[in-house]
Amino acid sequence: LTQAPQPQLQVTPPPLPISSPEATGSGEPAVLSARTASPAGDLYLVTKVVDGDTIKVTISGVVETVRLVGINTPETVDPRRYVECLGKEASAFARQLMDGALVSLEKDPTQGDRDRYGRLLRFVRLSDGSDVGELILRSGFAQESLYSSKPHRYRDRYLSAQASAQLEKKGLWSPSACSLTVPE
Repeated sequence: LTQAPQPQLQVTPPPLPISSPEATGSGEPAVLSARTASPAGDLYLVTKVVDGDTIKVTISGVVETVRLVGINTPETVDPRRYVECLGKEASAFARQLMDGALVSLEKDPTQGDRDRYGRLLRFVRLSDGSDVGELILRSGFAQESLYSSKPHRYRDRYLSAQASAQLEKKGLWSPSACSLTVPE
């Protein structure tokens, strides 16, 4: 007995680039250029919040790691370092904002496309237009940070958000946030 060949299904991609890794068909990772990784107006699914300033998103069926430009949150996943003060809280806040969310990615021409670890360098916005980096700074869970020697395009806004958190003594700026009790 021979079995009749099964008809091939044509898969039409969804209007937003939130398809699964299987959508590439080959099972092989695709190579993304800077142009395809950050088209204006596209929304991408956040598949994982790694820590306060790093996420994973699905772009054209490929999971990419994205490092948020302009902020630095306390470390939680670097195997060479201890979990830093408020690192877990910063990660939890980022998770609350972005886990499973659709986000837009914005490349800053003053920054590189990728960092030395191969992560995309992008500003991240929620679907309502809110700037995630600015929200994390305003909450006190990050410091404004230059990833290169050139200031990023939102530096003034980010410094203002950080100053607001400092003035209100939020997060990292709270006098009791990272106090240590030293045994006698």
